Amino acid sequence: MTQFSNNSYLDMELLRFSTAGSVDDGKSTLIGRLLYDSKSIFEDQLEAVKRASIKKGTEHLNLALFTDGLRAEREQGITIDVAYRYFATPKRKFIIADTPGHIQYTRNMVTGASTANAGLVLIDARNGITEQTCRHSYISSLLKIPHLIFCINKMDLVNYSEEVYKQITETFTVFAEKLDLRDIRFVPISALFGDNVVDRSTNMPWYTGGTLLEELETVEIDHDNDFTSPRFPVQYVIRPESTEYHDYRGYAGRVAGGVFAKGDQVTVLPSGLTSTIKTIDTYTGELDEAYPPLSVTIQLTDDIDISRGDMIVKADNMPRVTQDLEVMMCWMNARPLQLNGKYIVKHTTREVRCVVKEIQYKVNVNNLEQITDDTTVRLNDIARVVIRCTKPLFVDSYKQNRITGALILIDEGTNETVGVAMVE
Repeated sequence: MTQFSNNSYLDMELLRFSTAGSVDDGKSTLIGRLLYDSKSIFEDQLEAVKRASIKKGTEHLNLALFTDGLRAEREQGITIDVAYRYFATPKRKFIIADTPGHIQYTRNMVTGASTANAGLVLIDARNGITEQTCRHSYISSLLKIPHLIFCINKMDLVNYSEEVYKQITETFTVFAEKLDLRDIRFVPISALFGDNVVDRSTNMPWYTGGTLLEELETVEIDHDNDFTSPRFPVQYVIRPESTEYHDYRGYAGRVAGGVFAKGDQVTVLPSGLTSTIKTIDTYTGELDEAYPPLSVTIQLTDDIDISRGDMIVKADNMPRVTQDLEVMMCWMNARPLQLNGKYIVKHTTREVRCVVKEIQYKVNVNNLEQITDDTTVRLNDIARVVIRCTKPLFVDSYKQNRITGALILIDEGTNETVGVAMVE
């Protein structure tokens, strides 16, 4: 197990990444190999997996068992739910979301990938680009994952062929022109034997790029957040009971975009009232400025009415204030989306009610075609939907800001999360 001091670990940069790929492409095996070869497995975990591997009669250590935690997953050899794993190297700490490949678990993939800085898409070298590859690439594009690493897996089963690798990368590059993908990388690997996962492969001397771990350690994520449009959704109003701080009124939350500094002129939505930032406080003391994803408390020079769900912005860079939204919706409930149905919308810290006004089309995520003759949105479907809210929301496009451009739909009766949406 890799050892770190408390201070060094806390100061390290965090990368969140998700996995995607067809069934049996080796997602769970790859994550297991990454954890095993980077020495991020506890001894008791290793012993348990060794015993389980022997019981199943597998030739090799079954690395997939490090992530497939549900009994049904272990018995069927598939990933059903999102499995989160944590590890660190001397350069960076990581949170892995191992997501399912089955089409019926699309909602699970969306959940795991929604907060990812990077996505790993696995491709079986024997099969090349499949419908599932296109499907997962489209969803990754829809979720605006900034960096995608395509792992051409099972290279051992094609004799580590450079020609096979080149054919797959060239085919996908043509398809990727249809998608909004910012940063694409390719790594030929064998998750089973560890080629180019953590250690460089001697079987593929023709590949001169970095190993998968090197790519994960060096991918630039500093500019993935929106630092241009100041957005501060108010989560809580702090009014201490202590007489020592009886005049204190602070607005707590997490910076969703841009940079706020002491002395900045700000506007509060929806009231439109203006004020100046007096202090930016944290549990360790004051800051001169705050930026994503810091959680802070902002004091203003004026005592104005602000409550949870309001948003502090700058007058020269306003979000769109609207009750009508066109969104790309991923439906996550067994009951279909109801046209003219009433739902609760949760957007940042704001909660309002809405009505579904129009279902414009569904997307066939295997070929990206728009379906207009059947607009019944069922579980795992993705559709373009128009909703009208009872009160205005303060939104940006999801492409600009993945926080202020995202929202969820909640069933009023059951309080279930039934849909997630991205503002167009």
